[in-house]
Amino acid sequence: MVRQRTLKALTRAVGVGIHSGQKVELVLRPAAPDTGIVFRRVDLCPPVDIPVSASSVCDTRMATTISPGGDPSGPKVQTIEHLLSACAGLGLDNLYIDINADEVPILDGSAASFVFLLQSAGIELQNAAKKFLRVKKTVEVRQGEGKKLMWARLEPHHGYTLEFQIEFDNPAVAATGQQVHFDMGSGLYKKEIARARTFGMTSDIELMRSRGLTLGGSMDNAIVVDDYRVLNSDGLRYDDEFAKHKILDAIGDMQVAGHPLLAAYTSFKGGHALNNKLLRALLADAEAYELVSFEHEREAPAGFAQLAPAW
Repeated sequence: MVRQRTLKALTRAVGVGIHSGQKVELVLRPAAPDTGIVFRRVDLCPPVDIPVSASSVCDTRMATTISPGGDPSGPKVQTIEHLLSACAGLGLDNLYIDINADEVPILDGSAASFVFLLQSAGIELQNAAKKFLRVKKTVEVRQGEGKKLMWARLEPHHGYTLEFQIEFDNPAVAATGQQVHFDMGSGLYKKEIARARTFGMTSDIELMRSRGLTLGGSMDNAIVVDDYRVLNSDGLRYDDEFAKHKILDAIGDMQVAGHPLLAAYTSFKGGHALNNKLLRALLADAEAYELVSFEHEREAPAGFAQLAPAW
């Protein structure tokens, strides 16, 4: 059967929150089958567990933020999408994440450091069937009109593909690849997606800092773009790094469903808010999805039964 996965051993990371600028420590620990991914705020007394689910998302401005039951006034963990994207890329189902602050560290601004961290701890197959969330009928959400139109869609598919198209009114971004298609069954997540960094425009960064945001942001953990060019001395990691980072974010945002998807995801100019709206629309329709497992690996989509190769 296609089995659930957790870590073989615990592992740690230390970094800063991109918005708070505060030092943060993570301890990632193995978890039993069917636990899911659970953040634990160990700086609180008593510690507070926040299981990852679509209903636990309480804020999607700038990042994906969760709290117990989605209570906006409750204890929170912000900026979870890059770590969850890495978990999805490695097929991890069960994990405890101890965190001593309210924001996941940004590290290098991509998912690559998290992938390396998780693989260094080792991936362990568990004696329980992996449960996939299979989309049975098309679900779509739309927002805005004309130039402000954005949309996201999930369609039935025996596998998991993602396609994203960006459109920014910025010459430096417009000069790069605007559309990316990626197949999660290809085994190329680490090579093609994980290294894509978050990005920001200098004008937006100045405004956010005036509001107490992006205090931990720098060219060490983000791509910074002015009106005409990328300011980072090392340039871009991919010719289409901006669009690929939106795919990376979408993978993390979709992972809050609690199970890996079997679907074709497509988005035009979407983001964290639209992704969560899409998931909630899917889960609100009992006829639109089902949970499935595969007794035999040959029944699963290509690439979904194999462990990701080491770096």
